[in-house]
Amino acid sequence: MSEHRRKPPQPQGGGRAAARRAAQQQSSGRRAARGPAQGSASAASPSGAPGQEPPYQGRAAARRAAQRGGRRRAPEAAAGAGRSRRGGGSAGGGGRPPKKRFIDYPRAGRDGARRWVPSWRLVLGSCLGFIAFVLGLSGIALAYVDVPDPQKLSQVQKNVYYWDDGKQMVVAGGGELNRTIVPISQIPTEMQDAVISAENASFETDSGVDPMGIARAVVKMAMGGDTQSGSTITQQYVKNTYLNQEQTLKRKITELFISIKVGTSEPKDKILAGYLNTAYYGRGAYGIQAASRAYYNKDSEDLTRSESAFLSSLLNGPNLYDPYVTTESKGANLKRAKARWSWTLDREVQVGRLSKAKRAEITDDDFPMPRPPKKAMDLRGQKGYLVDLANNYITANTNISEAELKKGGYAIHTTFDRKKMGQLTQAVEKVSKKALKPEQRAVDKYVQFGGASVEPKSGKIRAIYGGKDATEHYTNNADYTGVQVGSTFKPFVLAAAMDKGVRSPSNPAIRTPVSPSSMYNGDNKLRLLNYDRTVWHDKDGNEWHQANDGNEDKGRISLRTAMQYSVNTPYIQLGMDVGPEVVKQEAIAAGLRDDNSMARTTPTFSLGTSAPSAIRLAGAYATFAASGQQTDPYSVESVTKDGVEKFNHRDVAKTKQAFDPNVADNVTDVLKNVVKKGTGTAAQLPDGREAAGKTGTTDDNKSAWFAGYTKQLATTIGMWRVNDQAKVQKFLKMYGVGGQDKIHGASFPSEIWRDYMMEAMKGEPMVAFPPPQQIGKVVYGESASPTPTPTKTEEPSEEPSEEPSETPSDDASPSATPTETCSPWDIGCKDNGGQNGGPSGDPGDPGDEPSPPETETPGGDDGGFFGGPNGIDN
Repeated sequence: MSEHRRKPPQPQGGGRAAARRAAQQQSSGRRAARGPAQGSASAASPSGAPGQEPPYQGRAAARRAAQRGGRRRAPEAAAGAGRSRRGGGSAGGGGRPPKKRFIDYPRAGRDGARRWVPSWRLVLGSCLGFIAFVLGLSGIALAYVDVPDPQKLSQVQKNVYYWDDGKQMVVAGGGELNRTIVPISQIPTEMQDAVISAENASFETDSGVDPMGIARAVVKMAMGGDTQSGSTITQQYVKNTYLNQEQTLKRKITELFISIKVGTSEPKDKILAGYLNTAYYGRGAYGIQAASRAYYNKDSEDLTRSESAFLSSLLNGPNLYDPYVTTESKGANLKRAKARWSWTLDREVQVGRLSKAKRAEITDDDFPMPRPPKKAMDLRGQKGYLVDLANNYITANTNISEAELKKGGYAIHTTFDRKKMGQLTQAVEKVSKKALKPEQRAVDKYVQFGGASVEPKSGKIRAIYGGKDATEHYTNNADYTGVQVGSTFKPFVLAAAMDKGVRSPSNPAIRTPVSPSSMYNGDNKLRLLNYDRTVWHDKDGNEWHQANDGNEDKGRISLRTAMQYSVNTPYIQLGMDVGPEVVKQEAIAAGLRDDNSMARTTPTFSLGTSAPSAIRLAGAYATFAASGQQTDPYSVESVTKDGVEKFNHRDVAKTKQAFDPNVADNVTDVLKNVVKKGTGTAAQLPDGREAAGKTGTTDDNKSAWFAGYTKQLATTIGMWRVNDQAKVQKFLKMYGVGGQDKIHGASFPSEIWRDYMMEAMKGEPMVAFPPPQQIGKVVYGESASPTPTPTKTEEPSEEPSEEPSETPSDDASPSATPTETCSPWDIGCKDNGGQNGGPSGDPGDPGDEPSPPETETPGGDDGGFFGGPNGIDN
């Protein structure tokens, strides 16, 4: 092998010097092989000294020298050169190959600042790596992040109560926020279009977040444009439903991850409905239903496209777009609202949710101006009593518990007539303001009124008067109060006598239905007899002598006339002949509830010692108006929640025939006479409209009533005195109230009844009561038989005297009022040495107290209108 092709010896040293020497040796060898002529010039050293090693001229010169030495350079020399460039190598000789780096940074083969400039490969790889890292981290986060349970606050709702005509009555109960959640079916597509167009046009296709939207928001804010959140509808829904409103990075990141999960797992309709039901629209309204009521007084499903466009603007800031909120200048909000409203409609066209033709039909003059804000609806006045009645009915007649009702979210449609409620309240206030002067007369203090109006046949409670204000007077005076009803109870005694009959003195199993023309002794302080004509004695062996109001003697009198003038002695004896228990069952059949006040069926029970509520009494009188057809009064038509019906009264409605229609029609005929010629003349209605009714006053003038009806409406009005703020409450006497010596049912209660019914019946057809058919037999009570004739007699007559007595006996008290004289026929009175059979003139006790003692607490323990200690009808 020739010398010049021999492989040069392996360099022993490292670094640039070794590389230089190897290159020079190779070059010298090649020149020697070619001959002196060829290499003489080049053999000379740069310094001119032959044979000397040329001085080092840098790495570039070394590379050139190596290249001149041939195309193939020895690996060892190249390695040495590489080591020399890196400044490495061992002192002893041979160089090591360079280590290959995965990331060439700082860059090899670059000098100065160029070493620190990354290559495009490094930049691209870093970006791809970062994206892969973020995606991987996001995947792990999504796998571990769970969608939390909705916040309780996002589910808080109110109950909404509606009048019988569908108008909203009050928002009450439930949570503290004014919200009613409605399903997507009750949110019009116009509202959905407006919100999606203005807030998140890609809502139906995005995954819950919109990166481009976030980027646009950031860019716009950086350029000084309007501040935008970049949040999607899904993100807003997540924030309102699952998270709090704090503005922190952690909350925002959590919102993003939950939004992605919710956006890919929950239906879009659910997300949209959730957002619209949780968002705040101003005026204290949370959710679209409350907002629709607050701004347009209508349900959300009735919103128009124009109204929807306005309401959608409120989601960006109610205080900026409510025209009635004054901010920096007057009218600024209205201007902003109109601009946003118009933009929203244009945006709907832009995203394809509204045609250009329909948009052109909505001009700038069509801006849907909302109504002025009103004070938050509350339970003041009569509304609190109405809500209580409705709630009691729901818990008593449905499977909705009180606890569930308090959670809210129910739409409760009542039977209450908004117009009649106002008319009844006005009638009470008119009379009380005119007659009562508590600042002048101490006796006018603590006077209470209560009333109720019930529709015959249906049983709908149309109106009530519960007291002056439900937020100040907490007892609902239309519900159970413990107030005795006095002689308004007598029609049930008459009904029992006509329906079941009086017992034969010789055989109690034989009963004889009576006619209203039956004759009884109407004198004062008559000795009370059992049905078999024996003298009745109380548990102490004393007799009972019942007084008439004003201690008047009426002589022999028909049951019709005794009802006309409210004479007590005939009806307490009639009750004994029929049997107090039978009278009680007839009253219950008519609609009164078998409560604690009905438990004491002593003789005075027939004179009204029981204490039904105004509602129950009106319902029982409605049975007479409906010709004996009885339906329990009720206050709620239906209950729905989240669009699902939970209760409808038609499913539980029950109607029964309490007694023969002719019995009821004969009672009505007798009560018509009371209004036409008796103690109830103050209740006569104008234009000849037929009305029937009965007055009532109780012992010691502690309460006064008028209960009456037309064919279409039954109403009761009660009046009494009680300090409802006292620790120990008791009924007070009403002598002198309103400047009158004594309060009768014929006075203020009848006046209120007439004023109210006169307005309530306006526009209603004139409907006459059915003419009664002959009923029963004319019977004669003890001392009222035709032979022998008593000292004072009255021929049976269907038409009593045209004019009442100078002092009408408006409901004598259930207890006796002793006087110095006895009835001419009352032999026992003289024999016993006392007016009422007591050994010393004390009133006898017909088995129990005929009237409540002074310390009796109003309301007792019978609960409310629906019965039970808590007002529940069992």
